[in-house]
Amino acid sequence: MLDLRQLRYFVTVAETEHVGRAAERLHISQSPLSRQIAQLEKNLGLALFERSQQRIRLTSDGHVFLTEARALLRHADRLENLGRRLGRGEEGGLCIGYVSDAMHTGVLPTALRTLREERPGIHVALYDQESADQFEGLRQRSLDIALVRTPPPEDDPDLDASALLRDPLLLTLPEDHPLAGREDVTPDDLDGQPWIAVGDSPSPGWRDAFVASCTASGFTPDIRLDAADALTALGLVASGLGLAFVQRSMVRGSTEGVVVRELPWYDGSVRLWAAWHRVDLRPVVSSFRETVLAGSPRPE
Repeated sequence: MLDLRQLRYFVTVAETEHVGRAAERLHISQSPLSRQIAQLEKNLGLALFERSQQRIRLTSDGHVFLTEARALLRHADRLENLGRRLGRGEEGGLCIGYVSDAMHTGVLPTALRTLREERPGIHVALYDQESADQFEGLRQRSLDIALVRTPPPEDDPDLDASALLRDPLLLTLPEDHPLAGREDVTPDDLDGQPWIAVGDSPSPGWRDAFVASCTASGFTPDIRLDAADALTALGLVASGLGLAFVQRSMVRGSTEGVVVRELPWYDGSVRLWAAWHRVDLRPVVSSFRETVLAGSPRPE
C-alpha cells in the first residue's frame, strides 16, 4: 500500500531536484528524507531518481510516476477537505433508502425539494430497497436514512425510527362490476369476491396477513391474482380481473375503468416510517431527518 507521506516527499524532491532544499521545504532533516525515498523505491521495485554528487534527477519511469503521484495527492487533498466539510454538515452527500410509497405519497420528493433549497450543492443518492436491506444499510453506514414500511424492533440496539404517515387502503372495483354503482359496500358484499392481492414484501407471510385482515373485517376474499405493486393491481382491476385494496395516494386521480370506494369499516393501511442509526455521524443527516419528519403528515 502506498504511503501518502512518502509520495509527498517524492514529489517535493522531484520538484526541487535537490534533497537538501526538499528537506528544508518539508521541515525535516536530509537523512530521514533520503531513507523515505529509498524505502519508496524499494517497495515499488523501481528506480525513481538518477543520483550524482551535484544533483538528483528523475528517471524516465520517475517522470511517469510523478504525474500519477501528483494526481493521487490532489485527490487525497480533495477527499480530506470533503470529509471535513461532511463532518461539519456543510456539503457533500446523503445516501437515502426508500420504498415506493415514500415517492408517490410525496414524503420523499417534498423533503428533497426542501433539501435542495437549503443546501443546493449537496449530492443525493437514492436506493430503492426493501426494509430489511435498508436496515442493514443503516447498520453498515452505507445509508444515512431509511424510509420503510415497517419499523425496526423497539429494542434494536442500533436503530431508531419514527412513524411518518398512514395511507388508508381503499376498495377499487372494475367500472362494470355489479358493486360499482353502490355507494355503501358491506363486508357481506365482498365475501367470496375474486380478489387481487397487492404485496411486494419478500416475507412469505404477507398474503396470510392480508387474508387475516379481511377475515377480521367480516369477509373472505377469493384471491385469484397477486400484484407486485399498486399500479399493476389497478391495471388488473381495470381489466375486470378482480377487486383490490389500493392506498389512497395511488388513486387520487381518476383511473380509467376503475371505481374507488372508501370503506369506513375497514381500517387497513400502508404505513411509512423513517429509520436511522442512533449515532449521528454528520449534522446533515440529523438535519435531513428533521426535514422528513416535519414535512410529513402525522399518522392517524
